[in-house]
Amino acid sequence: LNVEKRQFLASAPRGLADLLARELVTFGAESAKERSTGVAFVGSLRTAYRACLESRIANRVFLELGRFEVADAEGFYKAVRSINWSTHMAPGATLACDFSGRHPLINHTHFGALKLKDAIVDSLRESTGERPDISLERPSVRVHAHANGTFITVSLDLSGESLHRRGYRGAAGEAPLKENVAAGMLMRSGWADMAASGAQFLDPMCGSGTLVIEAALIAADIAPGLGREYYGFLGWRGHDPLVWG
Repeated sequence: LNVEKRQFLASAPRGLADLLARELVTFGAESAKERSTGVAFVGSLRTAYRACLESRIANRVFLELGRFEVADAEGFYKAVRSINWSTHMAPGATLACDFSGRHPLINHTHFGALKLKDAIVDSLRESTGERPDISLERPSVRVHAHANGTFITVSLDLSGESLHRRGYRGAAGEAPLKENVAAGMLMRSGWADMAASGAQFLDPMCGSGTLVIEAALIAADIAPGLGREYYGFLGWRGHDPLVWG
């Protein structure tokens, strides 16, 4: 089985990183370091897959591919091109790119995402003779770059889309409470221990039922991602079905 240790980052709603760190350690994460909106950790692919499937708190799980100090957009482009993208994207795979944070000379996220996309497409065209199609909705591979000053981290988004989308809800109602925020509220209140001791759950302002559903999932110890049909790693060339299965 694939037990190679890699660097990951799991993002979370602000204020819930400590709960996420606690979850990740139970999944096998090592060197978990809390940040303002997430947790950096070291672990195997199995640990990352468990985070995607079982975390009640995480928004996304990123696999770090490279961290570069770049002076400008051209330096960023060259750094991204230096990654061997054919090991991550198979012929015919679709691609989406995101950029967040702020670099002194790349201060527009759309421009950053465009440079990221151009570098990946040009690299694949050079190595395989084919360029991937862009798909904003449920791509085979989603790549994310985050700038912190002149340092930019390039990662694969293993979740593909936010993990608060559990798969049990078609359309969100008006002003919905995100599922992972609801789970965080419940975990913060000690609901897991209360449920284990036979406590009942009542939400008098139920709305679309998010708190009730998340409370039931916690009480029954059901992984929140079991209902999802799509994960970002399923179309990734490095995906290990034996570890996932």
